[in-house]
Amino acid sequence: MGNRVKRLIQKLVLLASVICIMGFYCLTRRTLLATHSVSLAPCAPNVQVRNDSQERTCTPKLNLMFMKTHKTASSTLMNILLRFGEKHQLKFALPDGRNDFFYPSSFFRTQVKSYQPGLCYNVLCNHMRFNAPEVEKLLPPDTVFFTILRDPADLFESSFHYYKGYMPQTWRIPGDNQLEEFLKHPNHYFNPTGFNAFYLKNLQFFDFGFENNLEADDPGVQEGIEYIEKRFQLVLLSDHFEESLILLKDALCWTMDDLVFFKLNARNVTYVSRMSPELRTRAREWNGADWRLYRHFNTTFWARVEAYGRSRMEEQVKELRRRNAEMEAICIDGGTAVKASDITDKDMKPWQPIGKASILGYNLRSDIEQQYEELCKKMLTPEIQYLTNLGVNLWVTRLWGWFKDSFVQFGFS
Repeated sequence: MGNRVKRLIQKLVLLASVICIMGFYCLTRRTLLATHSVSLAPCAPNVQVRNDSQERTCTPKLNLMFMKTHKTASSTLMNILLRFGEKHQLKFALPDGRNDFFYPSSFFRTQVKSYQPGLCYNVLCNHMRFNAPEVEKLLPPDTVFFTILRDPADLFESSFHYYKGYMPQTWRIPGDNQLEEFLKHPNHYFNPTGFNAFYLKNLQFFDFGFENNLEADDPGVQEGIEYIEKRFQLVLLSDHFEESLILLKDALCWTMDDLVFFKLNARNVTYVSRMSPELRTRAREWNGADWRLYRHFNTTFWARVEAYGRSRMEEQVKELRRRNAEMEAICIDGGTAVKASDITDKDMKPWQPIGKASILGYNLRSDIEQQYEELCKKMLTPEIQYLTNLGVNLWVTRLWGWFKDSFVQFGFS
């Protein structure tokens, strides 16, 4: 009985602290400026025209808007973009004080670090709740918009576990398998007005700025899909990540060297819940808007693959895997990801969810050849540390991280 009371008190303290800190997030928001149009400064670095593998002449695209959705391998893709931007000395539109643009609030360009009307920005790629008019006023007119989606069944499983500590309405779900219990009786446990409820239903639709509590057959869902298709030139799939990168390479006139990656922010498999076919169906039905969104862009994705050429795609994916394997051998001590407790350099430890150290990271080899040292370090650097290296003062994020990790340290779950 004493332990139950103690855990209840811990959870009440956590809830009160989360509410206070999230309220503090809101108080630290900068006053939004008027959203009138301003002429943008010229911001196109000098680039070389390339011939790709098909002898096609093209110019690399440097003005990029990546809509970073949640739990979709987007941190890995963001790392690729940050390295590309640094390589070409591009101007990043970065957040200020934290690692996102005041999510879940809608994006406003005045949230950008050191924002001034008319300044040039080439790359926008941090988490936000999409607000197209504000994004368009920030970036050049020739900016390429792209994003990434994930099967809602897998995304829901991932977000449920990762964000459970941030959603008080999940704390009262009984049993050892809270995910299964929720999906069997979602309307019993779900409160659409609850704190951080958007993590529990149609999270991808919410990220794009739409109402996440719409049912799949609501006309607003189809309108949202059509809007995304019109605004984004490319929609990738995390379920087919390597094929997605090849399509991105083709669309942006990049090279294979630009695409090499290591999986970042991946979970230890012991923290991944196995979902039966029935449970996957329930997850998709519960996230009906996301499922409709995913099915639509799954169709357009494979149409792009067909247009690119299946055999050509297979060859390119094989080459990308070969390059990644080479970099793993060069960069990673032991050749694989490890638990956070086994990471020797504290500056390489990834951000962890509340109550568990489930996210894997890497140890750098100690004998890396000088020509690869910088690349290896950047490929393995977690998002928070990378943003810090780019000059973002993440004091709000770090304050929250300090509080959060105190619960991890003392075994809160």
